[in-house]
Amino acid sequence: MSHVSSMTAVLAASDLDRARTFWHDVFGLDPVLSDVTGDYYAVGGTSVLVYPTSFAGTAKNTTLSLLTDDIAADMAEFRARGVVFHEYDLEDGPQTVDGVADFEGSRAAWFDDSEGNIIALMQPSEEILAKVAAGSA
Repeated sequence: MSHVSSMTAVLAASDLDRARTFWHDVFGLDPVLSDVTGDYYAVGGTSVLVYPTSFAGTAKNTTLSLLTDDIAADMAEFRARGVVFHEYDLEDGPQTVDGVADFEGSRAAWFDDSEGNIIALMQPSEEILAKVAAGSA
C-alpha cells in the first residue's frame, strides 16, 4: 500500500437529506464537500463519505466507530440529542449495562444513525491507544 495516502469511511444512506440532518443535529457536522457521490464529512483527520443507495441500513454489523476518551460524557450528550443506545445480551457477543459493554479495559456502546447503520462509540483502553500510536495494533 505504498501509494495509499489516506482512508475514507463509507456509510450508506437511503435518504441523503435525512442523513445530512442527522449528521448536523447529532454530531454538529456539515459536509465539507457534496458532489455526485454524496456528502463528505471531516471527522478527526478522517473523511467519511455518506452516499445514496437503497442498501442503507442492511448491514447487521458496526459500520463506523467513533473513538472517545470519555464515553459516559459523550453518551450523555448524544442522548440529549435523541440518540438511543442499543442493549445487547448476546451469548457470543457483547453484553451491555446501560448501553455500555466492557472489554478488558475498553468500553463500547452502539446506536443507529438515521439510515439504520450501526455506529459504535468506543473508549479504547490505554494499552490499545499506545499500540495504535506506535503503529503496532
